[in-house]
Amino acid sequence: MRRTRLAGALTAVLALALAATGCGDGSGDASGGAGGGAGAPASAEAATAPDRVEPLADPAGPRLPVTVPSADGRTVTVASTERIVPLSGSLNEIVFTLGLGGKVVARDITATFEQAAKLPVVTRAHDVSAESVLSLRPTVVLAESTTGPAEAVAQIRDAGIPLVVVKPAKDLADVGTRIDAVAAALGVRDSGTALKKRTQERIDAVRKGIPAREEKPRVAFLYVRGSAAVYLLGGAESGASSLLEATGAIDAGKESGLKKDFTPITSEALAQAAPDAILVMRKGLDSVGGVDGLVKIPGVAQTPAGADKRVVTVDDGVLLNYGPRTDQVLQSLVGQLYGEKR
Repeated sequence: MRRTRLAGALTAVLALALAATGCGDGSGDASGGAGGGAGAPASAEAATAPDRVEPLADPAGPRLPVTVPSADGRTVTVASTERIVPLSGSLNEIVFTLGLGGKVVARDITATFEQAAKLPVVTRAHDVSAESVLSLRPTVVLAESTTGPAEAVAQIRDAGIPLVVVKPAKDLADVGTRIDAVAAALGVRDSGTALKKRTQERIDAVRKGIPAREEKPRVAFLYVRGSAAVYLLGGAESGASSLLEATGAIDAGKESGLKKDFTPITSEALAQAAPDAILVMRKGLDSVGGVDGLVKIPGVAQTPAGADKRVVTVDDGVLLNYGPRTDQVLQSLVGQLYGEKR
């Protein structure tokens, strides 16, 4: 999902969906996995692996103060990283992986990995509670361009808290850029360089192992929240295209001509996309009653993917982060799409 598009065009819809379904916090066990074939996990180990990030083995200590550019056009000076508040799950993940998790005092609702799970939540669906943030006495706040409302962001900044805005992730090419931006803001550029290198090497290793296929599988990315009746088909701007194409697949929504981020699912749109497999976030799949419920959405059963119940799932909290665990996302997608243990 391209985060700028999703937050801009669909934030209200998704916030409603998260509230209505209780699926936004990413907590609890993810049941309702796919059926046989491409829908099965790559391995039993993959299905039960703990949701954890892997911090650098030898992280560098912060060198402060630092003055860095913010994506909102400002210049920000950071003098202390003793109390860090990242306002998105992706930013939480990067900070922890840089080795600064012990200094993080809050999380976004999508930061569900084990090391952060017990931190207080201050951001939901890109909406931040300024009062909650300020009550934690942060020394630096990291935000996304999509973080809002603007009044809350301004309130944090007006309180004298250094607030650095990071550009949202669009595709695989942005992984290293985001790591660099966060590392620079926290005064750990050397750790950022090391993490960027490690992450890219792992992504490259997964891509080198992708099996060659004469025919590329067509995969449609669906965003679904059953209790809120939100059923969307991803297009060129959904953010999934880069991941799918990196695995050797075709983004069926994009290829069928859908240029926006998401469009409501219709039988006609699905017929045009004609996916061989469907990618859906795990909690979204749970919210519609698993694979059997997914194929009851109008038009799904009439696609090749629906007829074969070929469904690929990845945890909500990591699928579109484009961060240090992107290699794991690609590995999971490849294993499920091609039915091979990775």
